[in-house]
Amino acid sequence: MDHEQKIDIKIISHSSIPKYIQVAECIINEINSGKLKIGEKMPSITELSQKSALSRDTIEKAYKYLRSRNLIYSVIGLGYFITANDSPDLLSIFFLINKPSSYKMEICNAFVDAIGAKGNVSVSLYYCDENLFIDALKKNIGLFDFYVIIPHFSNKSSRHQSNTDKALSVLESMPRDKLILLDTVKEGITGNYGAVYQDFKNDIYEALEKALDKLKKYKKIILIYPTKTVFPYPELIATGFKSFCMTYDFSFEIINDIHKNFTLENNDAYITIHESDLVNLMQQIKTKNLVLGKDIGVISYNETPLKLLLDITVVSTDFRAMGELAADLILSNKKETIKNEFKYIERNSL
Repeated sequence: MDHEQKIDIKIISHSSIPKYIQVAECIINEINSGKLKIGEKMPSITELSQKSALSRDTIEKAYKYLRSRNLIYSVIGLGYFITANDSPDLLSIFFLINKPSSYKMEICNAFVDAIGAKGNVSVSLYYCDENLFIDALKKNIGLFDFYVIIPHFSNKSSRHQSNTDKALSVLESMPRDKLILLDTVKEGITGNYGAVYQDFKNDIYEALEKALDKLKKYKKIILIYPTKTVFPYPELIATGFKSFCMTYDFSFEIINDIHKNFTLENNDAYITIHESDLVNLMQQIKTKNLVLGKDIGVISYNETPLKLLLDITVVSTDFRAMGELAADLILSNKKETIKNEFKYIERNSL
């Protein structure tokens, strides 16, 4: 049988997931679907490189990754083979992510690290698309020991939806003892399952309360909340922000983006969610020679190393903790609903 034809390699060039991981996941999918059998010989690195139009280095890294997860083994002079899994305790886990952001990959990477050698994790993306979400679950139900799912959707108006009737129907059909939900808890799913979630409305409200003394020196607080993006943000973020401002009698505004002709005002504080808005805001602050934390305030949603480097105050859930807590639910066989820690990290931009 022609092994080259059996392995269907699909690469998403703009994805934040490294190409070698995408190659490995394609091969894992072929194994899970039964197209590649235990003991079957794999194509050589050169063969698969030529077939997929990817570099030898990418394929070699993919094979090394598969070997580290004990899914293939090599025999000198003969090549690579699909391995039988000798450990009955090794878990198979399907991890379904809504978008290829650095935050979601941090959750996934922390989860994989915490699972370690106790399980094999297959990662899939559905890009906030209801149909892709349903298709991914239907194709994989029954193939894995656990399903870790981050459910967020974009409707026809490119607005955020935390659930849809069809998505809930598929989730409701899944075995509860195999289900772990991340980032959001779904009302309407009955039974006892595991979850690690953010409370988007109260998280931002309580985080801004910690910044209250700093915010009082500004005449207005402006939230840049994108309403129409490829991957929309939960509207409860804006709800929690508005509730905070009304409770503490702040003048406030919610705008869609920071565009080139936007006029910055001294003594205003800005809260950015989308990275591009933070970049545009910082460029305008620099152009106008404004002093962060004095002339203008900036808070950014979701922590990154760059924000630490730029000394930007952030409000952020602990993404790594979310992945680790999800892994612990599986490894400890617990069915709990856990609120993930949300932090206010004060720096000199406020």
